[in-house]
Amino acid sequence: MMNFDIEEWEPKTSLGQRVKEGEITSIDEIFEEGLPIMELEIIDALLPDLEEEVIDVNLVQRMHKSGRKVNFRVIVAVGNKDGYVGLGQGKAREVGPAIRKAVDDAKFNIIKVRRGCGDWGCACGKEHTIPFKVTGKSGSVRVTLLPAPGGVGLAIGDVGKTILRLAGIEDIWSRTKGQTQTTINFAKATFNALKQLSRIKSTEKDLKKLGVTTA
Repeated sequence: MMNFDIEEWEPKTSLGQRVKEGEITSIDEIFEEGLPIMELEIIDALLPDLEEEVIDVNLVQRMHKSGRKVNFRVIVAVGNKDGYVGLGQGKAREVGPAIRKAVDDAKFNIIKVRRGCGDWGCACGKEHTIPFKVTGKSGSVRVTLLPAPGGVGLAIGDVGKTILRLAGIEDIWSRTKGQTQTTINFAKATFNALKQLSRIKSTEKDLKKLGVTTA
């Protein structure tokens, strides 16, 4: 992970300028205002503790009039293990540049994950799982995530575990359908399921019952 020096950063957008000047101190403020993030430095400044993990590296070939072209396609997840996660992919002729492109793409796709304690058999009030059942789709793959009591761990395939762990989720039940061996679709379906957590409307009273401390 590259070290980021905010003093050396010269913002190119008004949002970037507001972040550098300290007018905006949380990425939640940006999400709430629905502002587009056009500079990676904004993510680096507001979420400095992001971790990166390569999920898949695949060789992609295609025919061109000048001959066969070979690229590497890389899928990367980033997260701070505390409610923020992103998923991205990148293509390049070499693995290194493909990884860097994928990391940048994942940062631009950062989302806030609503966590809680939605399992009726647990009710510990901690944000160790998700507050309610959600489903995500990508291609033929369908991933359903369900709240789990503390101690269960991440009952999902390795690709899903990586994304959920980086999001800060410790316990989960899951159901999957389709060609889950297709890594990119499995990853996207899991990520899309996490997106649904913020799209489902709930009252403050319900969120409190589910152990969600922030809406």
